Amino acid sequence: MNTTPEPLVLIEPYAHRVGGHHQRTLAALAAARPDSLVIAPGGLCDYQAPLARAGTRVAVGPVGPAAKILLAAARAAARVSAVGQQVFTSRRWPLAVRRSPHQITLLARCLTEAACLRTALRFAPRASAVVILSASEALHGAAALLGGTPHLRFIHEAVTTEDSPVRWLGRLARAGEKRVIALYPTTAVRDQIAPAFPHLPGVVRAFAVDDDRPLTDTERDGARTAFTIPADAKAVCVVGGWWPYKDIPTIDAALARLTTPLHVLVCGTPLDDAVLTRWHQLPNVRLHTVPGPVGEQVLRLVYAAADAALVARKPGVGKESGLVMDAARLAVPLIVSAHDSELTARLTGEPWVRLFPAGDPDTLAKTLDQLTADAPARPGPSARGVLDMNSVAEQAAFLTDTYTRLAKECR
Repeated sequence: MNTTPEPLVLIEPYAHRVGGHHQRTLAALAAARPDSLVIAPGGLCDYQAPLARAGTRVAVGPVGPAAKILLAAARAAARVSAVGQQVFTSRRWPLAVRRSPHQITLLARCLTEAACLRTALRFAPRASAVVILSASEALHGAAALLGGTPHLRFIHEAVTTEDSPVRWLGRLARAGEKRVIALYPTTAVRDQIAPAFPHLPGVVRAFAVDDDRPLTDTERDGARTAFTIPADAKAVCVVGGWWPYKDIPTIDAALARLTTPLHVLVCGTPLDDAVLTRWHQLPNVRLHTVPGPVGEQVLRLVYAAADAALVARKPGVGKESGLVMDAARLAVPLIVSAHDSELTARLTGEPWVRLFPAGDPDTLAKTLDQLTADAPARPGPSARGVLDMNSVAEQAAFLTDTYTRLAKECR
């Protein structure tokens, strides 16, 4: 009897971007299922070596005439959208006109997904699961109908709101929503997206996975040496690009109010050079900058050098934080804003977490000043359960079981 787990089809439209926990999850799931197929329409920038070691097949171009036509149409739409975003930026244009390029982006993403699904049909017609790891927030049914196969789709956030033309296309393809199950990383994301798609089945499921590779003491010692941080000094890391939902102003104000020295490691892209210059001049800040994007090994080095990871988001942001998941996965203590009520409820009372009110630089400054006297513990194996983060094997089994049920219902 063959007990080897069946392969997965993992579609990642953004695999060409270096860094991010999406690519890490992709590589971990592929390694868990030998002979899995990774479809990366934009190419693969990272994790080629581990995928090769796992025997993963990688498709970076469309296979079959339908996939080629769909991907060509997607790229043409993306070019039109890019031109439109340059032309219609001025507020002199009506709002509907300014938003139209983003509606074309939604169409381009749908066509790209459909091309990948067609490629999956050619390369792996008997896969145990077909999963789009970073799916569009719109045109779910259209992607399934054009792609010709049922699939699961992780929807991480809603960036673009549908206007009338896209909603009309979605209604035309509503029957295809029965061939899809949406996977929402958090309840907040589900509550934001699901009401607009009442016929789309969906479940809440954490996206990040625990690859059972916490930081070692050797890595920590080596990282402190690499950044020339003394053993008795305290350090925090601020990882990831400074996107609008990040609360960098609160961190900025808090660092200016420190009364004790603190090493701050900043890693990511984009960053604000003016803010970094200001931090470099603060009397109690010792700044270390690692411009991104960076690969997994450099990211581990940054986390290993820190006594805690600092995560600050604006109030109400409820999408999954890869940085919070990183802290639990790598066994790094966490200092995090109380921006999301569900996440805050999970983390309250955990010895490896220090919470501060979102947008409160005074409390954050005090928390950072108290790192020496009140350092949070390193998270243990139970931290994964606190965040509902599954092991790689558990996630692969869930995807297989969920897809099997979906496929049976579509027959």
